[in-house]
Amino acid sequence: MCWKTLMLLLLYYNAQASLARRWSRAVLFPSAHRSKRSSSGPANLVLQNSLEEVELLYEFLLAELEISQDLKISIKDEELSSLRKASDFNTICNEVIPKSITDIRRLSAHLSEWIGVLKREDFERTALTLAYTAYRTAQAQGFQKDIWAQSLLSLFQALRHDLMRSSGPKHSQ
Repeated sequence: MCWKTLMLLLLYYNAQASLARRWSRAVLFPSAHRSKRSSSGPANLVLQNSLEEVELLYEFLLAELEISQDLKISIKDEELSSLRKASDFNTICNEVIPKSITDIRRLSAHLSEWIGVLKREDFERTALTLAYTAYRTAQAQGFQKDIWAQSLLSLFQALRHDLMRSSGPKHSQ
């Protein structure tokens, strides 16, 4: 009778762990998976598919960005903003990454519990959220600055942890 109980517990644990991993994939950036009526492109955009695109994303972040009162992000440089990837950048920044401190803290909490390595698009979106949080931290004052700084640190630690996991020794399964 004892071995049957043990087998049942192992089966339950395995089912719970695989269900948790399957469902946790969609919670990091839920707005990326919602279809947008106003967008004609794919709902799950990725900016970095090649080294050139990584460099272009770096240029976008180094260019002067404008964040309006309604928290819309745009690239000020007209030449850069006319590129097709700039449109994807604007879509991700304005429709996918979280902007409120509550949503950013929720993302940080999910990342701290994340099992495994982030997918490329999740890593990219987290890095963009980190850049946005750094901007908001610099603009905030008083107690708000402390809250934004805590979120900035949490996102940085999550990205650092993910990089360390992804560059660690590979285990065969």
